[in-house]
Amino acid sequence: MSDGKTRPLAIIGAFAGSLAIGLLLTLWLLGGWSGATNIPAIGGPFALNDQSGQPVTDASLKGRPSLIFFGFTHCPDVCPTSLFEISEVLRALGPDADKVNAYFVTVDPERDTPEAMKSYLASFDPHLRGLTGNPDAIAKIVASYRVYARKVPLKDGDYTMDHTALIYLMDRTGRFVAPFNLKRSPDAAAADLRRYL
Repeated sequence: MSDGKTRPLAIIGAFAGSLAIGLLLTLWLLGGWSGATNIPAIGGPFALNDQSGQPVTDASLKGRPSLIFFGFTHCPDVCPTSLFEISEVLRALGPDADKVNAYFVTVDPERDTPEAMKSYLASFDPHLRGLTGNPDAIAKIVASYRVYARKVPLKDGDYTMDHTALIYLMDRTGRFVAPFNLKRSPDAAAADLRRYL
C-alpha cells in the first residue's frame, strides 16, 4: 500500500496540468492563441450618455484603443481602486492619453445619473468618461460585454452591486483584445497600451 511511487507521479501530473492551463490563459490574454473558438464575442452595439450628457455609442470606440470598466459610484473599494489605477496609466501616457478612450460604465443606472457620475469622476483623470443610460440600455451593454452584475440587498434597505471587475481592452476597430492588466507599474501598462495607438 506504499504511495512512494505514485505520489511523485501525482505531483508531476498536477504541476503539468496547472502549467498547461496557465500557458493557455497566458496565450489567450496576450492574444497569441486563436484556438479558443468557443469564446463568445465580447462587445456590440450600445447607446449611452456620458457625465456631460453627450452621446457615446459603439461607433465612439472606432479610431482609438479603449479601456472599459464596469462598476458603480457607490462601490466601496474595487471601483475607486481600479479607476485610480486607470488614472495613473493615463497620467503615464502623457499627451498620448488624448488618443485613448477610457470609459467607466455603470451597472447601477438607478443611482448613477449623469450628475452622479460627473461628481464621482471629478476625483479621477479628466480623460475618464462615465457612461450611463436607462436600465434597458445598461442591460444591453452588460449582456454584450458578458458582464456579471447583480443587485444585492442590504439589511438597512439599501443595496450594493456585485459585478465583474475586469478592464476590457478594445482595439482601434472596437474589437475586444484582452483583459487589460493593471497589476504592474503605470509606465509598463502605458507602454503596453501605446502598442494599440
